[in-house]
Amino acid sequence: MKRQSFLVLLISVFVLSIVAACGQGDANGNSRKEVNIGYFPNLTHIATIVALEKDYFKEAFGEDIKINTKTVSNGGLFMEAMATKAVDVGTVGPGPLLNRYVQDPSYHIISGAVNGGAVLVSSEHSQISDLAELDGKKVAIPVIGSTQDVMLRKALNDVGLKPTTNGGTVELFAAAPADTATLFIQKSVDAAATQEPWGYILETQADGELLLDWDAFAWGKESTNTVVAASKQFLENDDLVKAYLMAHVKAVNFIKENPEESQDLVIQHIKDLTGKEINKDELQAAFARLEVTTDVNAQVIQEMADISQEAGYVTSNDIDGLIQLEQLKAVGNN
Repeated sequence: MKRQSFLVLLISVFVLSIVAACGQGDANGNSRKEVNIGYFPNLTHIATIVALEKDYFKEAFGEDIKINTKTVSNGGLFMEAMATKAVDVGTVGPGPLLNRYVQDPSYHIISGAVNGGAVLVSSEHSQISDLAELDGKKVAIPVIGSTQDVMLRKALNDVGLKPTTNGGTVELFAAAPADTATLFIQKSVDAAATQEPWGYILETQADGELLLDWDAFAWGKESTNTVVAASKQFLENDDLVKAYLMAHVKAVNFIKENPEESQDLVIQHIKDLTGKEINKDELQAAFARLEVTTDVNAQVIQEMADISQEAGYVTSNDIDGLIQLEQLKAVGNN
């Protein structure tokens, strides 16, 4: 028994020594922390991209904080990354975020990022020129439960239409935005609710017709496309949260003051990530269809939750506590 007790004690000391070593970080005993930032490699995440390219995050966090980045292709994957702690903070659409929040209130909106940036485009073969003509048609959306899905449902409801999944006549078809031009050419869908620059690409490369521009689609210029999301655990470190938000606000202001340089940064950033270079004309046209902002319209977010509940994506529309802007107000919003 004594020998077993001694072994248990020895193992405990060994484990504690490893934990202590992991927390040291450097010879001076300073603990080195990490921040995991998530985002999508596209225009509607321009604030995050600019903050990374201009080293705003690095400046705000300081040299003792290691910054890790993770890119994902949709909001569902982003929220999975947050749930597994692969992402602490970053930019995502409000749709997937609020859907996850209803299940687990451990994730919060701490700032706005982009309003607009999404359009509704009809295909040439459909000959649709009015929203009400989507009755009986098939419309492409990026992902079921995505922000564009919710926006489309709002637009349809405004003209008395509903998706087939809710007893209506409009079929929603999930497809990657990059595939929608092919779907238009193949006459597989009649329209698409999509984010930029894919809307512009549908118009210029697939003979699509702009049915609703960004300032008329769903909530118009108040349509929240991208927000800053943070995990509850990350929010417990006030200094890190404020550092992130200072960098984010700085990036938003830079983009407003330097739109062309900001677009160049996005082009280079995505090229470095994917090896593909975005057409500058496409990016400029897409940029004109969004507003970079730190504002959050709580009423719009609530209406999104209402629509998600009606669609059956969530069991409740109670998102009280989802939006937490105290730290944003503390760092200054200008």
